[in-house]
Amino acid sequence: LQERFPEVDFLQTGSNLGYTGGNNRGIERALEAGADYLFVLNHDTQVEPGAIDSLVSVAETEERVGAVAPTVVCLDDPTHIWYGGGTFDPKRALGVHWNGKETHNGNGRSRPREVTFFSGCSVLLNAEAIRDVGAFAESYFLYVEDAELSVRLNRAGWRILHDPGARIRHRVPPDYAEPRPDQIRYRDRNRRRLAREHLSFGQRTLFTTWFYPTRAVHLGRYLLQGDLPRAQAVLQGLRER
Repeated sequence: LQERFPEVDFLQTGSNLGYTGGNNRGIERALEAGADYLFVLNHDTQVEPGAIDSLVSVAETEERVGAVAPTVVCLDDPTHIWYGGGTFDPKRALGVHWNGKETHNGNGRSRPREVTFFSGCSVLLNAEAIRDVGAFAESYFLYVEDAELSVRLNRAGWRILHDPGARIRHRVPPDYAEPRPDQIRYRDRNRRRLAREHLSFGQRTLFTTWFYPTRAVHLGRYLLQGDLPRAQAVLQGLRER
């Protein structure tokens, strides 16, 4: 990368720090340089023309905006919305994507709308907000870190907006694809961690009554299918702190 694109600032971390640690090293570099905004973007994406201008415009015309999320569509089928706004769901300790089918999302809506969850696939973060609440929780490594930061921003009084005028194309697996073992492990571990760190007693109770029975069902299904890697990942997600 440094040889082919010498004009691009390249930061070598020396090891795999996960989504959280890798992005945080870049965020730290940008904050040190005095950045006003931080644009976090997955590697398997394409940014449509005008997207960043639109995100910044929304951030600067609204009050106390901590994050602005674009609409994310599937790379292979841009008519399929993968993220069109979202809600943090305490029962599942997870962010739920609005994919354009929800009536409250409003197909064809063009104005920004306040949401309670942004997807870490692509988001514009306000540097002032990140200095206030901190960046991604590095202990999460990957998965659910976007929901955790969304919770912290909201609780500190920072707003999260979805900008339908900005579009990102994202290479995503088919809806029917089984999650990889590492996805199961980190997702489940981090949902338990988020519930422990941020949810009220009542919310944790609701989460527990939903989460553990559904994990038992998944574990049984994987064992019946002879899928030992995924069954082991479910157990890891239940054991690890």
